[in-house]
Amino acid sequence: KILSHAISHKSDVGGVRLNIGSPSELREVCTSMLARVRELRPDADVQGFTVQPMVRKQHAHELIIGASVDPVFGPVILFGAGGTAVEVLADRALSLPPLNTPLALAQMQRTRIAKLLKGYRDEPAADMDAIAQVLVSVSQLLADVPELAELDINPLLANHEGAVALDARVRVSASQPAGAANFAIRPYPAELIEPWDWNGQSVTLRPIRPEDEPQHRAFLEQLDPEDIRLRVFYSRRSIEHSELARLTQIDYAREMAFIATRHIEGNGEETLGTVRATVDPDNHTAEFGVIVRSDLKGSGLGHRLMEKMILHLRARGTQRLVGTVLRINRGMLELAANLGFQETDNPGDPDDHGTRFVSLELQPTTSPDARPG
Repeated sequence: KILSHAISHKSDVGGVRLNIGSPSELREVCTSMLARVRELRPDADVQGFTVQPMVRKQHAHELIIGASVDPVFGPVILFGAGGTAVEVLADRALSLPPLNTPLALAQMQRTRIAKLLKGYRDEPAADMDAIAQVLVSVSQLLADVPELAELDINPLLANHEGAVALDARVRVSASQPAGAANFAIRPYPAELIEPWDWNGQSVTLRPIRPEDEPQHRAFLEQLDPEDIRLRVFYSRRSIEHSELARLTQIDYAREMAFIATRHIEGNGEETLGTVRATVDPDNHTAEFGVIVRSDLKGSGLGHRLMEKMILHLRARGTQRLVGTVLRINRGMLELAANLGFQETDNPGDPDDHGTRFVSLELQPTTSPDARPG
């Protein structure tokens, strides 16, 4: 490959040669390549050549993964069909970071080449998880390196054995247009993960994430129908994938859901309870919902989850936390009272005698009679 900072797309000027078999052939290739580059790009300063092992992968697909900074949405990530015909094919999908494996796989599914990657006839399916991991790594790179302005990995060669980048181009900027602070969607708030000793057991309190969908489904399916009715005002044990995605794939800047999890020896972890709060656009009022596994009611788990949510909302400046509770849900009303909530009739529907409204002021109020001292 020709080595020149002035030439981004080497193939356009004949700057790539493959399958070189001997030192003598290499010398001939370098001589002819340099002559052609000087003819087509006499302005380009050529530093030399890059010689790399020839990568041969059977049943491989040429892909492109890229990153750039949009003036409105900030950092964005591109995935699609790659190779020298990338502009002609125009088979691509864009996503906003941060990405995780489910989101990366979903982005890949929005392209036409995804059908080929799944395999057909005697062509084996590509390693989709390996490709997704490259997307996740690029997402993390955008978060960790604010100076990253552009990135192109083209081609990314992928088959059933994995993925390897054959060429890449990077542009950096002193203005630091990337970085997690410039993401349109807030990254996973790992700083909110907290261990907790619960009755001698090691429990983790943490924000929910998209990967929690299977265990969240298992958690919901273990709830008694009556507990579900008390929480969401109707009884239904089954839940669709789209609903689970809405519960686990959240925007942490506008919503928060904490879960309590416990490690299962040799089988990952299980969800024991969850608390969720949705904040209005002005960050004035948040509405909450909390539920714990039916066999764990009265164990203090719900109280601890609510405490964590209250502390989080106070730290982000939210003014008030509210909830609507069925009148017959005495356990939730008692929990709210213990946490300092005020109980009233439902202000949205004063004639609704089946529900109660609970509210908690989160920020200290200044008395009108207070004088600066």
